[in-house]
Amino acid sequence: EEQKRLLENRPDQPQHPKVLRIAIIGAPNAGKSTLSNQLLGRKVFPVSRKVHTTRCKARGVITHEDTQLIILDTPGLTNSLKAKRHNLEEAMLTDPWDSVKHADLVLVLVDVSDHWTRNSLSKEVLKCLSQFPHIPSVLVLNKVDILKKKFLLLEIATDLTEGIVNGKKLKVKSALKQDSSSSAKVPLQIARPSPPESKVPGSPCGQEKNQAQERSDLDKSSDVEGASTGEVQGPKHCGPQDLKDMKGWPHFQEIFMLAALHGEEVDTLKRYLLMQAKPGPWEFHSDVLTNQSPQEICDNIIREKVLEYLPLEVPYGVTQVTDVWEEGECGELLIVQSLLVPRESHKRMLIGRGGKVISRIAREAGQDLMNTFLCDVCLKLKVEVKG
Repeated sequence: EEQKRLLENRPDQPQHPKVLRIAIIGAPNAGKSTLSNQLLGRKVFPVSRKVHTTRCKARGVITHEDTQLIILDTPGLTNSLKAKRHNLEEAMLTDPWDSVKHADLVLVLVDVSDHWTRNSLSKEVLKCLSQFPHIPSVLVLNKVDILKKKFLLLEIATDLTEGIVNGKKLKVKSALKQDSSSSAKVPLQIARPSPPESKVPGSPCGQEKNQAQERSDLDKSSDVEGASTGEVQGPKHCGPQDLKDMKGWPHFQEIFMLAALHGEEVDTLKRYLLMQAKPGPWEFHSDVLTNQSPQEICDNIIREKVLEYLPLEVPYGVTQVTDVWEEGECGELLIVQSLLVPRESHKRMLIGRGGKVISRIAREAGQDLMNTFLCDVCLKLKVEVKG
C-alpha cells in the first residue's frame, strides 16, 4: 500500500530539480541488472548467470539532493530466433528499443570476460544505437576483474569504439602490447569527474579540463595516454550496409571500466551520471526505489534462484503463482508461492534429492527478500505439475 501511494502521489519536487533517464543495454548476461542494483545500493532487479533473467523493462530510481536518476533496466537485446528458443514474450524484443527511445543517455554494457564476444558489439546493439544516434551513449566495460591480461582492455576499447571516443581519433601505441603475458593492472576507470587542470594518472583515458569549463565540458573532452587524436564528424544515421562492416560504435562520449559484481568503480560512474543530469521535473517521489510492486520484486528474485539452480532450458518453463501474501502483526511478511512445471521430471529436478534444491532456493530467495524489504520474511515454495 505504501509503495502504491508513493507511485501515485506527485513527486516532492525540489526548488531546482534535475533529472537523467538512463537506458542500460547490452547482450544478454552482460551484467545490466547487477550494475543497476549496485547503482541503487539495494537488490531490486534479478540476477543470474543464465541469459534472459530480466524479462521486462523495470525502473530503478536514485535520488541524490536535487537530482534524480531513472535507470531503465532492460532485457538483453536479442533476436526473434533466440527469443523463441527461450520461450520469451514479444515484449523482450521491443522493450529495450522502447527504453532507448525515451532515454537521455544510453549505457552500453560489454562483458570483457567473454572472449567470444568482447571485441565487437552485437548486431542488435549496433542496430539500436544507429536508430537513435542523437542520444548520447557511453561504453561500460564490465567484469574487468576476471580479465587476467589487463593490457587487452585497451585493445577491446579500441575495437568497440572503432578507435574514436567523443569525436577524437584514438591511436594506441604498440608499446602497450609488448608483453603479451603481462597481467599488470590497467586502472579501472577511463573517465573521472576530476579536479581542474588534472589528468587521471596512468589511466588509459584521462580528462583535461580548464577551470571555467570543469562541469560543462565533462562530456566534451576525452584523451588516451600515449595516443594521437584528431577531430572526426558527429554521429549520423547508419544504414544496414554501414552496420555490416562495423564492429564498434564510433560515437561513445566516454568509456568506463568496472566490476559491477564487486562495486569496483561503480561510484565513479554514478558521479558522472549525476553530473550529466539536466534541469527537469522529477518523475518519482524521493522515497521511491523502483516502479515495481513488492510482488513483482518477489517473483523476480524467486525466478532468479530457479534459473540459477536448474539446468539448461528447464527453468524457462516454470510458472509462478502467489497463493499467500500476508503481513503479520509485527511487520513480518508471509509468502507462499507455487512453482508450476510442465513435466514430472522437471518437478523432481526442482525439488531435488531430499528436497535440497527447493529448500536452497527458498532460503536464498527469502534472505534476498529480507535485504530488499528490510523486514522479516517467511517464504514457502510448493512445486506442482501444470494441470
